[in-house]
Amino acid sequence: MKSALALMALGAAALPVAAIAQTSVTIAETAPVVTLNVTESVEAAPDVATVGTGVQTRAQTAQVAMQDNAAKTEKLIAALAKAGIAKKDIQTSGINLSAQYDYSNRDGQPAGPRFIGYEASNQLTVKLRDIKKVGASLDAMVAAGATNINGPNFSIDDPSPLIVQARGAALKSAKAQADYYAQAAGYRSARLVSISESNSGGQPPMPMMQSARFKADAAPTTPVEPGQVSASVTLTVQYALEK
Repeated sequence: MKSALALMALGAAALPVAAIAQTSVTIAETAPVVTLNVTESVEAAPDVATVGTGVQTRAQTAQVAMQDNAAKTEKLIAALAKAGIAKKDIQTSGINLSAQYDYSNRDGQPAGPRFIGYEASNQLTVKLRDIKKVGASLDAMVAAGATNINGPNFSIDDPSPLIVQARGAALKSAKAQADYYAQAAGYRSARLVSISESNSGGQPPMPMMQSARFKADAAPTTPVEPGQVSASVTLTVQYALEK
């Protein structure tokens, strides 16, 4: 037995060193990372108003409904051009034609839907670049035969300067927050690791009460409150906290 154990021990000692060595891998410690979502907005007065308008007509035949609608729409477009609205700022947004039925049941009338004619509509999207004349422009549309008006929606035609300001404010705010976390956690500084952005420009936030009402001298004009619009930037940033 002793000789057997001695042989086993001798055999183990005779094995190459590489056969019993163990590999050890050490992964360096990484700095903690703070992820922040920061949104900043900058407000300004709008310089563009977008209005939806159009004409609806009804006739007993589809052809007559479309012809009447075309004539009234041409009159409306001519009035917009006369008001100084450029052709590029007038766009057809929809043309519709549909049969109309009366579904009410009346005494002495056959049951079921009753055909009453065809309804045609032509919708326009109009961009108004003189904010002070928006109310007067709406009244002019109605006077020219418009049967519906949607809007106005106020915006800034070129929001890029506001977006630049909002971007700078968002980045400054993110850096201040990252520095705070670094100091509070006992680290020396915060190093920017990654940044991504989403933005929106020239959209109305909340109407401002101090906005002026625009009134004509002769007759009352539809009052319009342009308020303020804003451009906003949202940054998702990551900062590594360093000792």
